[in-house]
Amino acid sequence: MMPVTPKTRQLLERLIAFPTVSRDSNLALIDFLRAELAAAGIESRLVPSEAGDKANLYAVVGPAEVPGVMLSGHSDVVPVEGQAWSSDPFTLLERDGRFVGRGTADMKGFIAAAVACAQQAARRPLKKPLHLAFSYDEEVGCLGVRRLIEMLRGVAVKPAFCIIGEPTSLGVAIGHKGKLFGRATCHGRECHSSLAPDGLNAIHLAAELVTAMAGLQEELAAGARDEAYDVPYTTLHVGLIRGGEALNIVPNRATLDFEIRHLPEDPPEALLARLGRIGDAIAAKRRDRFPEARIAFEETNSYPALATPAEAEVVAFVKSLTGGNSHGKIAFGTEGGLFQQRLGLPTVVCGPGSIQQAHKPDEWLAVEQLARCEAMLDRLVERLCE
Repeated sequence: MMPVTPKTRQLLERLIAFPTVSRDSNLALIDFLRAELAAAGIESRLVPSEAGDKANLYAVVGPAEVPGVMLSGHSDVVPVEGQAWSSDPFTLLERDGRFVGRGTADMKGFIAAAVACAQQAARRPLKKPLHLAFSYDEEVGCLGVRRLIEMLRGVAVKPAFCIIGEPTSLGVAIGHKGKLFGRATCHGRECHSSLAPDGLNAIHLAAELVTAMAGLQEELAAGARDEAYDVPYTTLHVGLIRGGEALNIVPNRATLDFEIRHLPEDPPEALLARLGRIGDAIAAKRRDRFPEARIAFEETNSYPALATPAEAEVVAFVKSLTGGNSHGKIAFGTEGGLFQQRLGLPTVVCGPGSIQQAHKPDEWLAVEQLARCEAMLDRLVERLCE
């Protein structure tokens, strides 16, 4: 088994110790990374959140006047509450050839290797630069990176390529679905439950809407397909339902939170408009008696799909670093679609570990995967020196 360098292991141990759950600040972790980079003579720039309690970090190693390669990752992790961990989630353990801890696979292992790579690159005669871009609040909808992207719009020379280090077992991923976060609010009329027919139960409206959504999902499964995905069609999923205040009150309001995970060629706007028409039809059947009946839809967030052509230069370039010959598409979303859409930045996803281990108790990253990631980044530095 290939060993991991002591520096990368030390960085990973420190990074895991920062409990950067998305609801909390990441500034302590970012300050640590800035200090590590500064010790190697690398200047970095903070792009803070609006509230100032979180920040993105951006750094360039080497000649900033020419395009280089950007390594991108997110600093936040998902919560551990309610999960049966066998050890402290924020203390790195190494056992049975695995690094165990929250964020090892998703995606502090990659960040540790990227920072160690940058420290080495700072001592090399780079002809092209290495860029680092570390974000916050990826896990809750790719929120923080948007401020970083706005900053990059004003940079005179942008990176030539971007590698998102999400866990792909170091395979080269050229695509993922986009996601739309939506909410449907059902409005009815309240009354005492002993006189239930005098009211319009908003939860009942919601139930009818959920049934219609399930039918629409069957249509989507028979529609546009891309067999490169584990689920080869656009999906529609209701994840949260809220409604009612007390059992003896007919509720006048209920909300559904849903998501659309869509193929790049299957934009979600048309589907959202169709849901609006379905909601109008459900409410219209009640308006003779209940003129207030309605179902309102809103988009609460979204991020775009990633669709990098297989023949793009970035694909061949990253394959040359990994030594692999194949590419594929991934089921989960990343910040890559935003870099591609808003900056026109050729992007692939390639990082150590498997998404199968992410977000679970005893999350782990194989030591061999992190060592292979280090070797990939070593080859990147050699290429940047050519």
